[in-house]
Amino acid sequence: MEAKYLLKVYEREKALRIPKEAKTELKGLPVGRKLMAKMKREVVYCPLRRKEVPFLVCFTCPNFISRVRGEIRCAGLPLTS
Repeated sequence: MEAKYLLKVYEREKALRIPKEAKTELKGLPVGRKLMAKMKREVVYCPLRRKEVPFLVCFTCPNFISRVRGEIRCAGLPLTS
């Protein structure tokens, strides 16, 4: 799959609110508490939603391809919801 967007990951002092459906999708991941707390403070400007979203929401998006060195590769396909 080819990336349409390359997005930068930014860290904030306070975490944005993460929806319950994204939290339930992340339950099975083998991630430590410290790393999860750090990822909750990371945000990405989503060109599809046209606003800042928490990285964990971006991670659960079907358009998410990969994250390498603070950059997210996004497929950029239209969102259904």
